[in-house]
Amino acid sequence: MNGAMWRVVSRASSLIFHSKKRNALSVTVRTFSAPTGLYGFPHLKTAKGFQSFVDEAIQRSGELISYICAKQPASEVMRAMDEISDTVCSVVDSAELCRHTHPDREFVEEASKASMRINEYLHYLNTNHDLYDAIKKAEQECNMLSEEAKRGVRNLRADFERGGINLCSGKLDQVNKLNIEIAQLCREYNENIVMDPGIVDIYPSSRIPRNLHYLVKPIHRSVSLITKDLSGSRGTLKEKGFRITTDPQTVSSVLQFSSDDEANVDVLKRLISARHELAQIMGCSSYTEFSIKPNMALSPKVVMSFLLEMSKMVKPKTREEHRLLTKFKREKCGQSDEDLRPWDETYYMTMMKSSAYKLDASVVGSYFSLSNCIEGLKVLVQSLFGATFHSIPLAPNESWDPHVLKLSLHHPEEGDLGYLYLDLYSRKGKYPGCAHFAIKGGRRISPTEYQLPIVALVCNFPGSQNPSAVRLNHWEVETLFHEFGHALHSLLSRTDYQHFSGTRAVLDFAEIPSNLFEYSLIFNWDLQLECQHPPVQDEKDVFRMVMWHIISCRALGYYAWDYRVLRKFARHCSTGEEIPQKLVESMQGARDMFAATELQRQIFYALVDQTLFGEQPLPHGDISSVVAELKREHTNYGHVKGTHWETRFSHLLNYGAGYYSYLYAKCFAATIWKKLCEEDPLSSTTGFALRTKFLQHGGAREPDALLNDLMGDGIYRYHDGGIVPDISCLCDEMKLVEEYPLQVHL
Repeated sequence: MNGAMWRVVSRASSLIFHSKKRNALSVTVRTFSAPTGLYGFPHLKTAKGFQSFVDEAIQRSGELISYICAKQPASEVMRAMDEISDTVCSVVDSAELCRHTHPDREFVEEASKASMRINEYLHYLNTNHDLYDAIKKAEQECNMLSEEAKRGVRNLRADFERGGINLCSGKLDQVNKLNIEIAQLCREYNENIVMDPGIVDIYPSSRIPRNLHYLVKPIHRSVSLITKDLSGSRGTLKEKGFRITTDPQTVSSVLQFSSDDEANVDVLKRLISARHELAQIMGCSSYTEFSIKPNMALSPKVVMSFLLEMSKMVKPKTREEHRLLTKFKREKCGQSDEDLRPWDETYYMTMMKSSAYKLDASVVGSYFSLSNCIEGLKVLVQSLFGATFHSIPLAPNESWDPHVLKLSLHHPEEGDLGYLYLDLYSRKGKYPGCAHFAIKGGRRISPTEYQLPIVALVCNFPGSQNPSAVRLNHWEVETLFHEFGHALHSLLSRTDYQHFSGTRAVLDFAEIPSNLFEYSLIFNWDLQLECQHPPVQDEKDVFRMVMWHIISCRALGYYAWDYRVLRKFARHCSTGEEIPQKLVESMQGARDMFAATELQRQIFYALVDQTLFGEQPLPHGDISSVVAELKREHTNYGHVKGTHWETRFSHLLNYGAGYYSYLYAKCFAATIWKKLCEEDPLSSTTGFALRTKFLQHGGAREPDALLNDLMGDGIYRYHDGGIVPDISCLCDEMKLVEEYPLQVHL
């Protein structure tokens, strides 16, 4: 979607008039007093209610626009703009959640219609010159506003202008057309993957381990035989094999083969061209410049310096890991000159880890029932923040599935902090991944009244719908903690305006908290970016939220790995014994075994992302040549001719020129864990610092100020005007210190 002010964003589905907000005083809270429809919205008693939901949102927004245009003071302009955001986002967010999770087809169809209508209205808001003029005037008169309100007014004006509203009509028309074209290309790219995910047929069936049979489809082929009788006649035999769909969630160890005429090669080429043209109209030399300018990094030069330094840092250890892996393959194959190929890597990594640490997935899973893991999340919240989750009954028509749970996050002194829906089990027609959806943002309504946030945590855990019977593997536990980090950030954020609520901050800042919580479990660099790929609406809005979001999730990730945390909830499903420390140490050892190679892969992805959307024309000619050269320079493998993995890497769509942010967040989260949390991760003192200096502010303060307030000097440094994270704690954590000295200066 195009425009500057109210852009829909995936995950927290917000608008640039941003969507989710809250403050932190003891005041009356506003919730749905008598929820009678889906998610507590009275309009949504039936599927057709989405029509009146949109109608009322447009009507109320129109009233607020008239109010704003009646020459209101700056404080009232900001307040009214945020109410428009809250009103429209309620429709956007509920429609997105409904489209992805509701089992009733009528609800899904009506939600889709509502989404289309509200997006059309958002375009009107984003190109409304009266609103833009009111915001410019408010910015000139904002001396008496709070710091958060001043920041809000400045950001809203900048957001309008990033949408091109200050351009002449001809250029603005071009910007709007390009944004529409970009959205269509992104849709086409994703549809091509869905329609033709790619397959690999494996014969004989014995080549696929039995424990992976649930991922693949049995197939047969006829094989000619020569009979043993004198006639020499030929017979046929049916040979069994398996067909693998080469999407990331099905099997990460199979190379995603694509022919040279792959449809997405052309789509990606046109997307790069459209984004480059858009950036130039907006006065930037490249799309990377346009995208990075609002972020902490500030410029592509800073990002590339960081990525190249990271690549240099990790290379010695990756070479050693590659050498060990090659040696292991040769020993297993009995051939001393056998080389390691890209498609070998995951298979032999798994074999080496299994051989070294004797890990049995079923044994590990026996300690991680879903009910245990949910208990673990409660332990974290209670220990760190003194808050508890309580199950509360759902009102008639509020739920969309009988197994959905509703929890309130309650603090003994502050009362309820927000509400969380849990939709944990897989079912037909449901969005296949794990994600956090915002439904209603927290915001200050008046000095004595506060609107509490409402969010949904959506997962797809298989098997029984009895949480005690569901066993999670490490990846699933990690994903649960990761997404819970996003939800918790939304629930604990207390900003005055939903424009800054929760993860709504610059891209290279938003993921730190979820990274930190995820650390207590297994860290997997190949987690899907947000695990969710809804239609791209506006890349800038994605930038504004994702970095905060990354830091929060990476932060949670550390908790998911720490034995002191795991022993609080990880208990054997039969005996009730707590998870053995030796088992956790083996898990950690397996995690770390090829960590440098995993990190190098992410650096490579980020370099491809930066280069493809950087200066045009592309170096080395076409897209495939760019990817091949970067792979040669920054990995231990050469390019495999005829393959185009970039045509199935959908992060290039939603996060174009922003993939580096995950590495930024990894560095920030490593420092926060090492210097604040590691000594006593469940300390209330640690939790108080995380909440009051970090989580509750959302995007209401400058990222560097928040990080400095939380950690003091040293968590970042300035380079060419931009901010670069300190990498020393990450070096230490990944045992890169010996291979690469800590005296690293960009």
